[in-house]
Amino acid sequence: MTTETTHPRAPHLHTGVRGEELAARYLEEQGLVMLSRNWRCPEGELDLVATDRRRLIVCEVKTRTSTNYGHPAEAVTAEKATRIRRLSRQWRTTHGIGWCEERFDIVAIVWPPDAPPTLQHFKAAF
Repeated sequence: MTTETTHPRAPHLHTGVRGEELAARYLEEQGLVMLSRNWRCPEGELDLVATDRRRLIVCEVKTRTSTNYGHPAEAVTAEKATRIRRLSRQWRTTHGIGWCEERFDIVAIVWPPDAPPTLQHFKAAF
């Protein structure tokens, strides 16, 4: 007999999942078509990969419950942006897509526990 232990999701992970769901809905409402969500490979993860039918749009989603430790978009450092660009090349290779125009966006969400979220979409952020 095996016993499975379930662990409640850490609060910051729950916040991140909710933020990514909100961001995906928002981007679809803006006319984008989602191609991948939470695409993973050994080198890392891409939050959202979409298209506006002209280019590939790779979107990093950052969600926080407050701005006490800075705006969510500030968490996307130059190092993180470089890694996302590298991961995008791997995504294209994995999906059989050669060179294409790309745009790298950030969706920053502040979602306090007791208030509705605020969302900012930074197009071509890096």
